Amino acid sequence: MDVKSKVEQQLAENPVIIYMKGTPKMPQCGFSANAVKVLDSTGIPYSYVNVLENIWIYEKLPSISRWPTYPQIFAAGELLGGCDIIVEMLKDGSLKPILEAAVTKAGKAAE
Repeated sequence: MDVKSKVEQQLAENPVIIYMKGTPKMPQCGFSANAVKVLDSTGIPYSYVNVLENIWIYEKLPSISRWPTYPQIFAAGELLGGCDIIVEMLKDGSLKPILEAAVTKAGKAAE
Protein backbone atom coordinates (compact mmCIF):
# COMPACT_ATOMS: atom_id res chain seq x y z
CA MET A 1 0.00 0.00 0.00
CA ASP A 2 1.40 3.39 -0.93
CA VAL A 3 1.66 6.23 1.60
CA LYS A 4 -1.31 8.20 0.26
CA SER A 5 -3.56 5.12 0.42
CA LYS A 6 -2.37 4.36 3.96
CA VAL A 7 -3.09 7.91 5.12
CA GLU A 8 -6.51 7.84 3.44
CA GLN A 9 -7.25 4.55 5.23
CA GLN A 10 -6.18 6.01 8.59
CA LEU A 11 -8.36 9.07 8.03
CA ALA A 12 -11.34 6.92 7.06
CA GLU A 13 -10.96 4.61 10.07
CA ASN A 14 -10.33 7.27 12.73
CA PRO A 15 -12.88 10.07 13.21
CA VAL A 16 -10.32 12.22 15.03
CA ILE A 17 -6.61 11.66 14.48
CA ILE A 18 -3.44 13.56 15.22
CA TYR A 19 -0.21 13.01 13.32
CA MET A 20 2.38 14.02 15.88
CA LYS A 21 5.97 13.74 17.02
CA GLY A 22 5.91 11.15 19.79
CA THR A 23 2.84 9.76 21.52
CA PRO A 24 0.14 11.38 23.65
CA LYS A 25 1.86 10.05 26.78
CA MET A 26 5.33 11.03 25.56
CA PRO A 27 5.16 13.90 23.06
CA GLN A 28 8.52 14.72 21.53
CA CYS A 29 7.92 18.35 20.69
CA GLY A 30 6.20 21.23 22.42
CA PHE A 31 3.61 21.73 19.69
CA SER A 32 2.59 18.07 19.82
CA ALA A 33 2.41 18.26 23.62
CA ASN A 34 0.17 21.34 23.45
CA ALA A 35 -2.08 19.77 20.81
CA VAL A 36 -2.53 16.66 22.96
CA LYS A 37 -3.47 18.83 25.96
CA VAL A 38 -6.09 20.60 23.84
CA LEU A 39 -7.52 17.34 22.49
CA ASP A 40 -7.52 15.76 25.95
CA SER A 41 -9.36 18.76 27.36
CA THR A 42 -12.31 18.13 25.03
CA GLY A 43 -12.88 14.60 26.34
CA ILE A 44 -13.38 13.40 22.75
CA PRO A 45 -11.53 10.17 21.90
CA TYR A 46 -8.83 10.42 19.25
CA SER A 47 -6.22 8.28 17.57
CA TYR A 48 -2.63 9.19 16.84
CA VAL A 49 0.25 8.35 14.56
CA ASN A 50 3.79 8.91 15.77
CA VAL A 51 5.42 10.27 12.62
CA LEU A 52 8.88 9.77 14.10
CA GLU A 53 8.26 6.01 13.97
CA ASN A 54 6.58 6.22 10.55
CA ILE A 55 9.14 8.09 8.50
CA TRP A 56 7.29 7.39 5.25
CA ILE A 57 4.29 9.31 6.64
CA TYR A 58 6.54 12.00 8.14
CA GLU A 59 8.06 12.65 4.72
CA LYS A 60 4.88 12.41 2.60
CA LEU A 61 1.99 13.73 4.70
CA PRO A 62 2.81 17.43 4.18
CA SER A 63 2.45 17.03 0.42
CA ILE A 64 -0.80 15.04 0.84
CA SER A 65 -2.40 17.41 3.35
CA ARG A 66 -0.79 20.58 2.00
CA TRP A 67 0.23 21.44 5.57
CA PRO A 68 3.99 21.76 6.15
CA THR A 69 4.39 21.12 9.88
CA TYR A 70 3.50 18.74 12.70
CA PRO A 71 1.28 18.09 14.48
CA GLN A 72 -1.59 17.77 12.00
CA ILE A 73 -5.07 17.23 13.40
CA PHE A 74 -7.90 15.79 11.32
CA ALA A 75 -11.61 15.39 12.06
CA ALA A 76 -13.87 13.37 9.75
CA GLY A 77 -11.00 13.14 7.27
CA GLU A 78 -10.59 16.91 7.04
CA LEU A 79 -7.50 18.77 8.17
CA LEU A 80 -8.26 21.16 11.02
CA GLY A 81 -4.69 22.42 11.17
CA GLY A 82 -1.86 22.37 13.62
CA CYS A 83 -1.40 23.25 17.26
CA ASP A 84 -1.98 27.00 17.07
CA ILE A 85 -5.21 26.58 15.11
CA ILE A 86 -6.76 24.04 17.48
CA VAL A 87 -5.74 26.19 20.47
CA GLU A 88 -7.68 29.06 18.90
CA MET A 89 -10.59 26.76 18.06
CA LEU A 90 -10.71 25.64 21.69
CA LYS A 91 -10.73 29.26 22.86
CA ASP A 92 -13.52 30.31 20.47
CA GLY A 93 -15.60 27.20 21.25
CA SER A 94 -15.57 25.74 17.73
CA LEU A 95 -13.30 22.73 18.33
CA LYS A 96 -15.43 20.44 20.51
CA PRO A 97 -18.54 20.57 18.26
CA ILE A 98 -16.42 19.67 15.22
CA LEU A 99 -14.81 16.74 17.04
CA GLU A 100 -18.18 15.57 18.39
CA ALA A 101 -19.69 15.74 14.91
CA ALA A 102 -16.81 13.67 13.50
CA VAL A 103 -17.30 10.96 16.14
CA THR A 104 -21.09 10.99 15.68
CA LYS A 105 -20.73 10.75 11.89
CA ALA A 106 -18.38 7.78 12.26
CA GLY A 107 -20.78 6.07 14.66
CA LYS A 108 -23.67 6.46 12.22
CA ALA A 109 -21.54 5.15 9.36
CA ALA A 110 -20.69 2.05 11.43
CA GLU A 111 -24.36 1.22 12.06
